[in-house]
Amino acid sequence: MLISKAIAEQIRAGTVTAQYRRWDVPRVKVGGTQLTPAGVVRFTRVARVNDLDRLTDRAARAAGMKNADALRKALAPRPNRAPSERGSRGGEHIYRINLEWAGEDPRLALREELPDDAACAEIARRTAVLDRRLGDGWTRETLEWIDANPRVVSKRLAELRGVELAPMKTDIRKLKSLGLTISHDVGYELSPRGAAYLAWLRR
Repeated sequence: MLISKAIAEQIRAGTVTAQYRRWDVPRVKVGGTQLTPAGVVRFTRVARVNDLDRLTDRAARAAGMKNADALRKALAPRPNRAPSERGSRGGEHIYRINLEWAGEDPRLALREELPDDAACAEIARRTAVLDRRLGDGWTRETLEWIDANPRVVSKRLAELRGVELAPMKTDIRKLKSLGLTISHDVGYELSPRGAAYLAWLRR
C-alpha cells in the first residue's frame, strides 16, 4: 500500500487516521504494519465502503483530503486499465483503512550499531544474494562508491554502472534495510554500521 511522505508525516502527527483505497480485495490486514517515510504504521481496521455519497468532510479530512468531494474524486475509477496496472483507483470495491503511527523506522537504530565479526559475517551472507543476482562484488563496489562519493546524485552511479536508475535505487534500498546506507534527497552515504562493515571487507 503506497503511502506518500506527506501523508506518512500526518499519520505520525496523528492528524491523519485513515486512508481509502479502491481494491478488488483488501491488500492489508488488521494488525499488520508497513514501513513508510515517516516510520512504521499499523493497520487497525479495514472496512468496505458501500456508499461514497455518505462520506463526510470530516472523514475526508481524517484521510488528509480537503473535503468529501475531493476524496470522492480521488476514488473515482480509472476505466480501461489492465489488471496489472490497477492500483488505488483500479479495483472494484472501496475500502477504508484505519491506521496509526507505530514507531520509528527500525533501520534508524540499526544503522548506528557497529557490527562485530559475527555480525559482519551475517551481513555478508545476506548480501551474497544480491551479489549472485547483480554480479560478484556488487555490494562492496556499491559501498565503496558511496563511501567515496557521499551525497552525489544517484544518477551518476547508474551511468557509471550502465544500469537503469529506478531498479538500481531499489537494490540500494536493500542495503539500507540492512542498516548499511543512509538515503538523502540527493544521493547516499554510509551509515556507521555500513562504514564498519566496509572496513571489515577491506581487511
